[in-house]
Formats: sequence, C-alpha cells, structure tokens
Amino acid sequence: MRPQTMQADTGTTTSPNDAVSGLPATVDGWAVFLDIDGTLLDIAETPGAVAVPEGLQADLAALSRRTAGALALVTGRSLDFVDRAFPAHAFHVAGLHGAEWRDAAGQRFDCPVGPGLEAAKRLVTEKAADWPGVVVEDKGAAVAAHYRLAPQMEAVVRRFMEGLAEGLGGQCHLQSGKSVVEIRPAGGDKGAAVQRFMSLSPFRDRRPLAVGDDLTDESMFAAVNRLGGVSVRVGRSMQPSAASSVVDSPAEVRNWIAKMAR
Repeated sequence: MRPQTMQADTGTTTSPNDAVSGLPATVDGWAVFLDIDGTLLDIAETPGAVAVPEGLQADLAALSRRTAGALALVTGRSLDFVDRAFPAHAFHVAGLHGAEWRDAAGQRFDCPVGPGLEAAKRLVTEKAADWPGVVVEDKGAAVAAHYRLAPQMEAVVRRFMEGLAEGLGGQCHLQSGKSVVEIRPAGGDKGAAVQRFMSLSPFRDRRPLAVGDDLTDESMFAAVNRLGGVSVRVGRSMQPSAASSVVDSPAEVRNWIAKMAR
C-alpha cells in the first residue's frame, strides 16, 4: 500500500510519491510558517537532545528579510525554548501550539499556568519515575510525556494523561503527536495562530506557506488551504494528511531555506 495524502478542501487523495514539492522557487509574495521539531530540526531521542545545525539561524534571518518579515515559527515548544534554540535572532513565534506568541519586535503574550496544571505536572513527573524511558517535558503552560524510548508504554502513558486532562476540565486539551502525549491549553491551535498572523502586517496580503510534520500541524495545513496557500508535510508517513504536498526530510527543508536565503 502506498502512503496517501488527503486534500482537505476537496476530500480527494493523492500519493505523496506523485506530488510536486510545495516548496516554491521564490518567496516573493509569500508568508512562511515553519514548525520546528521534525521540520527545521531533526527529531531526537529526547526533547532536550535536538540540535540546531550550523548556519540555520542565519539562513532563517535572511529568509525573514527576503519576505519583508513575513516568517513565523509555529511550534508546540515554548517561547523560552525558541529563544534558547535561536538566540541570535528574534522571529515571529507562536508557541505551545498557538497558546502563546511573540512578534519580531519583542511584544509577547504568555499563557498563564493554572494551579490545576501545576498539580498535573507534579503527578506525571512522579508517575514517570515508574516508566523507564518515558521523558516528561515541562513547557510552562503545558506538559508532555514522550515515549519514543519506550514505545511499549504508549497505552499506559496515554491513559494516565487522558485522566489528568479530564480532571482539568475545559482549561486544557489532550494533544497527540509523534511518540508523545501532551496536555496543552485549550482554545486555539496552530491553525488559529496562522490565521492570526495573516491578519497582521507584514503577513497580510501574502500567500501563506506552511511546513510541518506531525498531527499538531494538521490544523495549520487546513487553515493555509482555506486561505488559498500551500501546505507541505515533511516525511512520507502512511497517515492521511491535509497537506497538499510532501518533502522527504528536515534536511530538504533546510536546503530550501538556504537556497531562498541566497
């Protein structure tokens, strides 16, 4: 069976093996939205082990200039992580799947952390001591349990995180991803973050391009499709996707960024 990519607006499917790469030959007139893990950066065994390749920061800064500032990182990571990963440049950023954001001028909105979430973070951290290979990532206003090193723990981790999320009522949402289950702030997602950026200068009146690799990027793909843009999935997985096209790897995305930067 060949992997399928599903066109969100039409309901038709195409094979990523036949799709034309959605990465454009020029960025003139485009607004660019990029996920980080699995898109800009190679997936690592643990969240703290990701590495930013040499030259990527400078290439992103040059790409931002080429688009007149219409470049944003849209990530499940926190704003603080983005600042640590890319300390030399300030980009527009939507963090925690859109729950927090910052513009290139430094104006930011941080999502408040409720007492219920703080208690949930303590509980999952304590529980993870009995789960060898499961890594808990405290994101501030969100918490994630990564089971990449212990795939046999998926069902156990998922049930526990589901219980914690239910106990938090409507203030939080359970988010699944690649070898991870996360409790994140409710209300809004990456798609809503892209729509917000597109209503603002310098993104307004440009055509959106979104690049991502995971379930959390599907809302971003759908939003960009509705806006008449192009959505690109990184990786030829078997899972259906709203993305209109596909590229093979983060390396291909980085090579495109470097080319556009020049």
